Amino acid sequence: MRIESSVTSISWIPSEAITGLTAKMPFEKGIAHYDQPPPDTLSYLDELRRADRFRFANELRAFVEVSDGHIVDAGYAGRGLIGSTTVKLGGRSIVFQAIPLPDLQLEPKASDTEVTFVQTAGGRTGLPAPRTVRRAPFVQYTAPLAWTTLALTIRADGSSHRELVGASPFPRHWIYDHSGALCAKTGLVDFGTWWRRAFGRHTPWGDTDSAALTTEVETALERELSAKLMSGGPRPAIRTVGAGTAITEQGKPGEDVFLLLDGVVRIEVDGERIAEYGPGSLHGERAILEGGLRTSTVRAVTACKLAVAPGSRFDKSALAKLSHGHRREESD
Repeated sequence: MRIESSVTSISWIPSEAITGLTAKMPFEKGIAHYDQPPPDTLSYLDELRRADRFRFANELRAFVEVSDGHIVDAGYAGRGLIGSTTVKLGGRSIVFQAIPLPDLQLEPKASDTEVTFVQTAGGRTGLPAPRTVRRAPFVQYTAPLAWTTLALTIRADGSSHRELVGASPFPRHWIYDHSGALCAKTGLVDFGTWWRRAFGRHTPWGDTDSAALTTEVETALERELSAKLMSGGPRPAIRTVGAGTAITEQGKPGEDVFLLLDGVVRIEVDGERIAEYGPGSLHGERAILEGGLRTSTVRAVTACKLAVAPGSRFDKSALAKLSHGHRREESD
């Protein structure tokens, strides 16, 4: 009996992910572009690539052959895909094709009952830009590398387990399971580190991978509200806070809603840790609905970037639905 499974990562550049005046300028001027969020459900990667919906993709597909409850054969069937960078100059669109690096597939780690596959895919971004280096000529025009390293374990009983074991610090990486459902995402984007260090030996094609912090996926409602906040109406204020900062404090007044653009936050009620959330999650809605006082403390677990908007920007019925999903302290 043949059992197949897969895990796929999509890498894309969300709004506000670029830091540094020089690097941000092409995006602010409309020469380069941020990406629209990938779809909630993954279907055909080639169609998404033709539509310029991602920068890189890592599709780890694998199979095992099972006989009498034991695995007798196994193999890879996946691939990496690379997109392009579209630049607009003088009313014209110029496409720079990214440069793929060879997919790295480790020898499967097998036992009689399960096999683990590990695959790295990625490459060099399409548009070179200057960066300073310590040695002559002190400026290089080689673009950094972006990648993900995925692990997939397939068991003889038909079950499977997936993991993002490493990734470049930039851009954002979303993870999809075998059914194509979005199941995890990276919690932090570090453009500065990536721009300075994602070269040579600091990559899986050298001798180093980068650990990846993954978070749970926000709800479809949060993605819908986030898209409206970031693309329609007045631009929200962007706020950056350090790890440990109380973004809201229980019992204090508040009228703003916070969209977490990057990082991880923790919800605390009466000093008890209730839940943690990653990018794409919305917070602060209950004060808008329940008398203006914060019902919990939202604390930054890591450095965080937030989009801040008054609660009046949101439909109250949508905030009520959002609040219902956030009442973990009442269901735990």
